[in-house]
Amino acid sequence: MNQQQRKWLFLIILSLVWGSSYILIKKALVGFEPITLSALRITTSAVLLLIFGFSSLKKIQKHQWKYIFYTAFLGTFFPVFLFSFAVKEIDSSIASILNSLTPFNTFFLGVVVFGFGFKKKQFIGILLGLIGTSILILKGATMNPNQNYWFALLPIIATFGYAINVNMVKKHLADLDALAIITGNFLMMLPPAIVVLYFSGFFSSFSGNEIQIQSMMYVVILALFGTGIAKVLYTKLVQISTPVFASSVTYLMPLVAIFWGSLDGEKLSFLQLLAGLIIMLGVYLVNKAK
Repeated sequence: MNQQQRKWLFLIILSLVWGSSYILIKKALVGFEPITLSALRITTSAVLLLIFGFSSLKKIQKHQWKYIFYTAFLGTFFPVFLFSFAVKEIDSSIASILNSLTPFNTFFLGVVVFGFGFKKKQFIGILLGLIGTSILILKGATMNPNQNYWFALLPIIATFGYAINVNMVKKHLADLDALAIITGNFLMMLPPAIVVLYFSGFFSSFSGNEIQIQSMMYVVILALFGTGIAKVLYTKLVQISTPVFASSVTYLMPLVAIFWGSLDGEKLSFLQLLAGLIIMLGVYLVNKAK
């Protein structure tokens, strides 16, 4: 399999995994509050990654640890909490759709802050993606007037963290093994996650009832696939492609999230499907430019 084929394979796998993460977050929130869920997800992921990837930490050079720190908190820690609080108040599919702003912010920060070049077709593709995303958001707000859309700001804030993360990995950590980066990230996040988990009251309130056990199962799935394995794949994708290509996974995720959301009773209209096709066209144009 050549590099071009690997890029698209990673993109498809990540779209399926991360697109399914939002419904898992929604289900896990039945038994846990957002702050508890987020801390538990990070703690579980950290333990799993340190078991399998601890030996890779020796590959990290001293000067790279500051970038490991930045990418840990901007690319994972804070976004995990922001999305958990968002999904508590708005549909999981809408939260995924808002994540589609990541390529725009990646493109903007990459050009303005990190000095990366761009093509006209990439810019047009990103605009189409944003148009499709806007249609999805507006239609969702119309169909769900009872939801608190102020919480929609949280995923938008998270996309800036993702954008900084992907550009930083590309510019400063491109030569470092992907597993080492992610294991280093979670090593940094483990202490504060445990502190947050403790003060959230998890250890005193967890009774092991059926709802909590079921929610814990969703957390483990999220930690293993949605956070651990997916983060390694994503970091590898950033290294073998471009920041804009890698972040375009957020254009495909909403299609998966909407599918799961509709199965769970979230409303889906023809206009939203049309917007999804516009997003797909945007992805095509973004990645057609070599």
